[in-house]
Amino acid sequence: MLAPSVESLGLELVAVEWLGGRSGSLLRVSVDGPNGINADDCSRVSARLSPLLDAEDPIPTRYNLEVSSPGIKRPIQRPEDFVRFEGYRAKVLLVDGLPRRRYTGQIMGLEGEELVMLVDGKTHHLALDTVIRTNLDLSLEEYQSLLEGRKHDQ
Repeated sequence: MLAPSVESLGLELVAVEWLGGRSGSLLRVSVDGPNGINADDCSRVSARLSPLLDAEDPIPTRYNLEVSSPGIKRPIQRPEDFVRFEGYRAKVLLVDGLPRRRYTGQIMGLEGEELVMLVDGKTHHLALDTVIRTNLDLSLEEYQSLLEGRKHDQ
């Protein structure tokens, strides 16, 4: 529902996260652009999404909308992003009830409906439908490299 509005501004919808807390619920929308994004871009996206969310009313409770850059701990939610960030280090959180919930290691790609991770020299296959959250775990140098790579891809 949100992607077409974000894309109409020439930006990419990176992730949508629902966060609850003591200070209330938060809908965090991460966006990116070919040259990164700035505060004006976030403001434009917020102005575009707010009326859409009000009209569609997909969330029955009160919440705050936050539009931001994906940043150094970029969230990964779409299958194509697991492929895009193959070779990068990430932190993965899985659903409750599994023998292990947290993995930190190198993204090796996708095999069918499984995320393949290299953790401490061992390969792990994680069912995508058990993944709650994945974030890149980058060094400052890797983050800078990603930003520079984006500029070279244009």
